[in-house]
Formats: sequence, C-alpha cells, structure tokens
Amino acid sequence: MSLKEKSIDKGIPVPLYYQLKLHLHEHIKSCRIGDAIPTETELCDHFEVSRPTVRQAITELVTEGYLTRSKGKGTFVTKPKVSRDFLLAMQSFNQEMIDTGRRPSTRVLALSTTAADDAIADKLQIAAGDPVFFLRRLRSADGKPIMVVNSFLTAARVPGFDSHDFGRVGLHSLLINTYNLELVRARRSFEAVAVPVTEAPLLDIKPGRPGQYVESLYFTQDNTPIEFSIAWYRGDYSRFTFELRASDMQHASSTNGQ
Repeated sequence: MSLKEKSIDKGIPVPLYYQLKLHLHEHIKSCRIGDAIPTETELCDHFEVSRPTVRQAITELVTEGYLTRSKGKGTFVTKPKVSRDFLLAMQSFNQEMIDTGRRPSTRVLALSTTAADDAIADKLQIAAGDPVFFLRRLRSADGKPIMVVNSFLTAARVPGFDSHDFGRVGLHSLLINTYNLELVRARRSFEAVAVPVTEAPLLDIKPGRPGQYVESLYFTQDNTPIEFSIAWYRGDYSRFTFELRASDMQHASSTNGQ
C-alpha cells in the first residue's frame, strides 16, 4: 500500500504523530537512499493533521537516522544509523556490519608494546609497569568512519600479538582461534560526550560534536580480564540498543526501591 492510500485514525488512542511516523517508516522501506519524501504541506493536506504533528513525526525519523533534512531542498531518505546491540551479543564489529548489509573496514593507527599505567593495570588485574600491547584502530562502514578504539591487552597472555595485521584480522577472532582464549563476558560503560580534538579528525567531524564514549572490559573463560578498550563513536552515525530482561528489572527494583 502506497503512502497515498494510508490514512490516520483519529478515533483511536494512538498519537497522531506516531501513526504518521509509522506510515512514513513503512514508506521509507520502499524508497531508495536519496529519494525525497512528500513535503510537510503535502503530508498535512493528505493526512489532515497539523504542521507540528508532521514535524514531530519527521523529526523522530531524522533523529533515528532514517531521514535527513536539507535546508531549502526538502527531506530525504538516508541510510539508518549503525545500530549496536550492547547486551545480547559480543559480536565482532566486522560480523555485525556484514549482518546489517554494510561493508566493514579497519585502519590500524598504532600497534606497540608499552608499560601499563596504574589505571590500565587495575583494569587488567596486573602490576603497574607490566608490558601490555596497545592497539589503536579506526573502524568504518561503507567507507564512513564510525569509531576510534584503543585496546590494551596483557602482553604475557598474547605473545607475538604485534606481528598480526589487524587491518585484515579481527581482534576477537584472533584471541579465540590463535590464542585459545574464549571470551565469555564483557563489562561496558557508556557516556554521551563531546568528541575530543584528538579523535574528531579521524571520525571526519568537528571537535566538540556529540558522540558516545564506551569503555569495555572483556573476560576469558577463567574469569580473567584480557582486553580493556576505550572507544569514541560518531553520534550522528551510531545508535545503541539495550535490552532489559525481567530478572534485570526485578533486581533494579529491589536495589533502587522503585
């Protein structure tokens, strides 16, 4: 059914903007990247709703990455933001991009051995000054940079780590297949930040633009931390999904008194 054949039901307790948003989202699925959607005036006239209603529906789709506005030209279909599920799986970046129909690529920015400072040593449960491998990468999808990630690994557990080409080899697949280190869980923290000056040029954005800062700590089958990473994501090209299970919500309720 085309957009012109759809209508809004004002007799049901579903917000008008949300009904319109669902219609537009369905319409977008049949469009190509770069196609224009009907103007605000056309949508107002067809669905018999106010301009604020139309704007709210479009604004949410722009925020979610399905549409992009061009001043003086209109609103156009764009490729949705890269969505990363941070609870359900520890899937590799490359596989996640492939599964969503994108072409992943990685550029190695640095690979060296260094001495762990107090903070890194605390994360990896080693002594300050112990050797760690430092790997810095720029991860992209369809040629567009998405994140810069710095990884620190305990050198004693991955001998010869710096001899591998991480532009071609995935870090976690290497840990599993070469070093027989099964990754069983990860602990992550997430923070909305202004992208720092050091990372912004790599992400092809201006310093201070909105981004996401994520710290991850990966554990092996013996419950020992093997990798600590810090990453900066482009805010305009990434979105994160978190899923709460009933047991998690019950635990939160009992601990928070809510």
